[in-house]
Amino acid sequence: MISVNQAIAIVESSVEPTSQTEYIDISKAHRYVLRNDIVSEINMPPFRQSAMDGYALCLHDDFTYKLVGEVKAGDPINPIVKKGECVRIFTGAPVPDTANAVIMQERVSVDEDCITIDRAVKSNDNIRPAGEQVKKGQTALKKDTLLTPAAIAFATSLGVTEVAVYKKPSIAILVTGNELIKAGKSLQYGQIYESNAVMLTSALIGVGFNKITNYKVADNYKDTLSLLKEIISNHDMVLVSGGISVGDYDFVGKALGALSVTELFYKVKQKPGKPLFFGKKENKIIFALPGNPGAALTCFYIYVQLALQKLSGNAAYTATKLKAKSKSAFTKKGDRAQFLKASYQLDGVEILDGQSSSMLHTFATGNALVYVSEECNSIKINDEVEVILLPIS
Repeated sequence: MISVNQAIAIVESSVEPTSQTEYIDISKAHRYVLRNDIVSEINMPPFRQSAMDGYALCLHDDFTYKLVGEVKAGDPINPIVKKGECVRIFTGAPVPDTANAVIMQERVSVDEDCITIDRAVKSNDNIRPAGEQVKKGQTALKKDTLLTPAAIAFATSLGVTEVAVYKKPSIAILVTGNELIKAGKSLQYGQIYESNAVMLTSALIGVGFNKITNYKVADNYKDTLSLLKEIISNHDMVLVSGGISVGDYDFVGKALGALSVTELFYKVKQKPGKPLFFGKKENKIIFALPGNPGAALTCFYIYVQLALQKLSGNAAYTATKLKAKSKSAFTKKGDRAQFLKASYQLDGVEILDGQSSSMLHTFATGNALVYVSEECNSIKINDEVEVILLPIS
């Protein structure tokens, strides 16, 4: 059994970015990672641009200027403005070549075809120079940049319509268990509704992965072996829910061994999620998650998401962590590290009830995990604790 830090380090060192590239419309590129640099084909802005509503001036020594015209955003005009003259101008509009400053309208009084400014103006005031953000031929966004809404908007402003990105993995979710039935059917004695596949699918979509196929298998070795062989062959990542412990009807570990999946670790000194398996077969990634839903979701956020981001080219990814004062007291039982369901607010973090690995009711209202290391035995109110924020919004 290995520590949490060892397990994270093994995932980080074992997952390489995919070698596959796909080309996608820039509008659909959210949370993809750039495969190549984006080199700007234009200056941005492409012309000298007014930074505000006001008047574009051709400066002289007086505070009074003759008003000779108007330029709105989008106007394809470049009027000649002589010394001592000005034009009305609006934010984003092209500044005439012969104008050398813009003054905001609040600093101006207007009298028919003349304006008077209330202060001295310097050359280039309130003018965005051509190429201020990026010049033609410069690298606008570097390879391996995560495409956020701002990055997408920036690329689009340069005229980019399609980008080369790291191809996102196809993911299989395999749920095991004779007791599991689909929601909507009538429960028989001894049965429960299967929720892990829906939970993991939702979690995957929430962090930007939607190439997902769901499978289910009964607690039968032959069927488990056959289906695992098929889905490992056809998918980049396999998430197995349940069947990884050592009970009489847990066949996942035996099947993975028979399929020559290399075990990189099995069992982590943590709660929940001790019976976590991580392995590879060639370039395929396999996680066997505990069947208990709280444990499975915790392992997803700590380990699976890390592997997904690395596989998709997001080498800079780390979980969002911060320090906060605890609003709750907690005493740990045993010597394993723990991930506690929690609710984080600006004034601190509350450790929630229902910490059992089988429970989701407080996970459903939480937005964070409080990490309690192996060495820590208890938390007192107002103690500073490590908080891992969950990507749930």
